[in-house]
Amino acid sequence: MLHLLIRTYDKLFGVDAVSAHCDIPCKIYDPIAAQLAALSVIRFMDLINELGEKDALTLSDQAQLMRLVQEKEVHAEKAKHEIRIIWGDYFKQPQLEQHPEASQLVHEIMLTGSACKQGIERDKGLKLLSLINDFAEAFWATKGTGTFKAPCPYPPEQTVVYPKLD
Repeated sequence: MLHLLIRTYDKLFGVDAVSAHCDIPCKIYDPIAAQLAALSVIRFMDLINELGEKDALTLSDQAQLMRLVQEKEVHAEKAKHEIRIIWGDYFKQPQLEQHPEASQLVHEIMLTGSACKQGIERDKGLKLLSLINDFAEAFWATKGTGTFKAPCPYPPEQTVVYPKLD
């Protein structure tokens, strides 16, 4: 399909044909974007639940609630998107042989990300981060890079898997 589109543009606009196989330059993958998105989901859930503790919401509170819900859903989708890109573009047969559980793990991430979009239960956000951390460990292992766990230095102050870069 892509080749047909390129040939069509070439005929219409005189553009030279090009081809590509990845969304981003080869070897530039990092699960940190998904981890940050999952942390954001947890933080948005915390803020939403703080608003829920009020007896009544002002008009300003209601507007804030709408923004928080919208951003929670955007970041849950971003977490899913970032994992799909790495899984679909980077994980090939050698990586899947190293980590045969990767496809099931990605499926669980997709389901949990959707659950985060559907609700405001913090435990679902924590589960999303945990699954993405598991994915990060597998990802870095395929590159022969060790990992360590540390709490992130900002709310929601949850543990994140980082690569050991010596």
